[in-house]
Amino acid sequence: MTTSASGKALIIGGSLGGLFMATLLRASGWQVDVFERSAAELDSRGGGIVLQPEVLHALRYAGIRPGHALGVMSRERLYLQQDGTIAHQQLMPQMQTSWSTLYNTLMSNFPEDHYHRGAQLVDLQQRDQRVIAQFADGREAEGDLLIGADGAGSTVRHLLLPGMKPSYSGYVVWRGLIEEQQLPECAARLLRENFVFQQDPESLMLDYMVPGLNGSVAEQERRYNWLWYLKAAKGAQLDAVLTDRDGVRRSHSVPPGSLASTQDAWLREMARQHLNPAFRKLVEQTDDIFVQAIQDFKVPRMVFDRVLLTGDAAFVPRPHTAGSTAKAAANALALVQAFQGSDDLDDALFTWQQRQLIEGARMNDWGVQMGNRIMGIAQSA
Repeated sequence: MTTSASGKALIIGGSLGGLFMATLLRASGWQVDVFERSAAELDSRGGGIVLQPEVLHALRYAGIRPGHALGVMSRERLYLQQDGTIAHQQLMPQMQTSWSTLYNTLMSNFPEDHYHRGAQLVDLQQRDQRVIAQFADGREAEGDLLIGADGAGSTVRHLLLPGMKPSYSGYVVWRGLIEEQQLPECAARLLRENFVFQQDPESLMLDYMVPGLNGSVAEQERRYNWLWYLKAAKGAQLDAVLTDRDGVRRSHSVPPGSLASTQDAWLREMARQHLNPAFRKLVEQTDDIFVQAIQDFKVPRMVFDRVLLTGDAAFVPRPHTAGSTAKAAANALALVQAFQGSDDLDDALFTWQQRQLIEGARMNDWGVQMGNRIMGIAQSA
């Protein structure tokens, strides 16, 4: 087929990466179906997101023009000492959004009958320039392309590149979200509408405001989003961090509401000992702390005939780049632009892969260097 013909794409993964790919392909004339392994509605596991230009470009291409602000503007960057005094202050306006705001924006512009929940991919086959996806419940779907947008633990990648998986960086990020009105004024006066940091040896905490769960950016309806990077040695220490309240050792994250009580108590005690007063209040007021292991991963290729890897299924950048969501949006926009610039699907995919491999590796390497410097981890030779 040529890129000008009517094509059908199967998107594996219904979070932000899959929805960006699905929305942009659909806007360029493709028929698209999204298959999400979770049978339930996805929740805001990702918390806050820095709103990068790539995300806005992708939304504009898809013709999505929200009638309200997508994020909360931070005015200044503040660097606090442990006693709460300001070590450095810089005017740097920047907008922050949330996973739920972007997810709801994309979902409201995608047809519900083409979004399939409870679809766990188990196998795929390619023949005659077509792809057949097989799911655990016996369903099958066939298309011209299958796109793996199913995150760092990608099933599509496992089928294509068995044995390849992300590596652990040596540290984790503890996270929390609290409602604006929950934070006492003694802390809010420093944190409100600012991007705030506390950097210590082998530790970094930061905070910024994001829209409320319903997307509101009105005062007293927003949320504070905080992240605290701390080391956790691979082995017993990391196992303890990732073992949830039911005793299950999670692969790379423990979601809100599932943190073990011992880990919850440990982190709150760490906050009392090491954080500035405003950040201590953030942790104290957070009901459901969650945690994610920081991982690294990059693929040697992204195109496998009619199967593609995109977003975190291909490259897992460290959060310091603030680029994971932006990368997924950029992958999608670059793909539809490659299709528009070619009459041959194979040529278009080759062109797309060349650029995305370079950009993905660059972001990955930059994140590793930045994260290791922040956390005091020696660079490997």
